[in-house]
Amino acid sequence: MTPPVVHSLREQIREHIVEGIVSGRWKPGERIVERRIAVELEVSQTPVREALRELETLRLIESAPNKGVRVRNLSAADLEEIYPVRAGLEQIAAELAAPRLAADCSALEPHVAALWEADRTEDGTAQVRHTVGFHREMVRAAGNSVLLHTWESLGIEVFTALSIRWLGTVQKSYAEEHEALVEAFRSQDPEIGLLVKRHVLGCAPRA
Repeated sequence: MTPPVVHSLREQIREHIVEGIVSGRWKPGERIVERRIAVELEVSQTPVREALRELETLRLIESAPNKGVRVRNLSAADLEEIYPVRAGLEQIAAELAAPRLAADCSALEPHVAALWEADRTEDGTAQVRHTVGFHREMVRAAGNSVLLHTWESLGIEVFTALSIRWLGTVQKSYAEEHEALVEAFRSQDPEIGLLVKRHVLGCAPRA
């Protein structure tokens, strides 16, 4: 049995704030009050401050002297910037992971199965979760810790969710597109890196 993932307090607070932004609890331009979050979650302000600092690095929020912390007014152009960087990283990851995934795609398959169900029920939350899960497993299969860390530092899950929920960026079929990538890995398609790159760029919002 896989042991449960234990998140640090800072990570839990970060996820709470991200969910609040993605769900619309805090709208673009709205102030996020550090003290209020600390009281709500019954924690000290220090881990809340750390979580907010991390989200500022991701460019999700912005702070200004005497004005506090606010959700950034992200445009389609802002969200679009991340995709060429992500596409380049995932092209490298796909090429490195190709031999391993040609032999065993079992890490990707549960996400594809879940995406078929998410597409059928139009479950946007599940579409985001399993799309990101699929790509994370592909990057992990590359076996390069620097590449994985760099990819994760882009805040893929957050920006995928925001692209879909704020801008209505929707793929034709999440499951179909990812199933095609699995088949390309299985058949040892020599163009797998370019296929993944085009797939990621095709998911970008249009300014």
